[in-house]
Amino acid sequence: MHMADALLSPAVGLSMDAAAAGLAVWAARQFVREEQHQETIPLAGVLGAFVFGAQMLNFAIPGTGSSGHIGGGLLLAMMLGPWAGFLTLAAVLFMQCLFFADGGLLALGCNIVNLGFWPCFVGLPLYRLLAGRKAAPRRQAVAAVTAAVCSLQLGAFGVAVETLLSGRTELPFAAFVPVMAGIHLPIGLVEGVMTAAVLRFVARTRPEILTEAAARAGAAVRTPWRPVIAGFALAALFCAGVAAWFASTHPDGLEWAVGRISGRAEPAGRGGLAARLGKIQEKTALFPDYGFRQAVPAAPAKTTPAWPAVDAGASVSGILGAALTAALVAGVTGILFLLRRGQSRKRV
Repeated sequence: MHMADALLSPAVGLSMDAAAAGLAVWAARQFVREEQHQETIPLAGVLGAFVFGAQMLNFAIPGTGSSGHIGGGLLLAMMLGPWAGFLTLAAVLFMQCLFFADGGLLALGCNIVNLGFWPCFVGLPLYRLLAGRKAAPRRQAVAAVTAAVCSLQLGAFGVAVETLLSGRTELPFAAFVPVMAGIHLPIGLVEGVMTAAVLRFVARTRPEILTEAAARAGAAVRTPWRPVIAGFALAALFCAGVAAWFASTHPDGLEWAVGRISGRAEPAGRGGLAARLGKIQEKTALFPDYGFRQAVPAAPAKTTPAWPAVDAGASVSGILGAALTAALVAGVTGILFLLRRGQSRKRV
């Protein structure tokens, strides 16, 4: 559900950029006020890398000719708490936009709000409400799926509202909303199942991670999380470096919905600010569309073989992107941790 700049007017895009920046500052301030243990920093880093890699795995949606990928916001919020979860997903989307041309620069704020705000600040409370305390695994799984579906539906509705406010007349609101909701329903179900599976794994290995993420108060639990951190790091490398070869080549849910309503595979381009930002993004995107830059347009893709060939571009860009995301997230959370410790010393 990464929006392109062409879907937005400058006024809407810049307003949402400002809103996303405000949310990030607010989340950072709340994060600094929490009692954080320093081992949260590497955990946040590897989870950011894992979500980056997992988002490269587009899966086909049967009977539609479309595909989808997880957002990861709900999982991050459950593992890290809402503030660190939101900041981590914002870092993932920033990396995708700047270095991989996945989502536009003008649309970055919309993507952060649509994919980050709803799961972290609405989906997480909904999950906690439905799951309750010390709920059975089945109830937790149902709560995770419900929260994931609701979060993604709210994000999809947000896309429709943003295009409406941008004056996209070729995407009538009354027609665009049900198409977006319908195609993102199975995507939300898949994300919910994946989130429930990961939570089940963590609950069996290091349940204190979830306990601390839920509480985020008082003395931090000092049980070592190295096995979980190592597990997510290996999973991130596998997703980004190998599993990405098997990603579906079908258009994602948003592209499919735009094409179904407007009759175009891609939204019609706009000049002005969107065009200027697009030229900037062409220069910053070292691995556009998660592959090597090409001097000439690539040939149209043929039928996907049952066992795809090694895609060096996808592997290199995926591993590099996961590593850069981990470094960015760890750097941001590390700085915030140092600020928190500095404030504590001043009070003493």
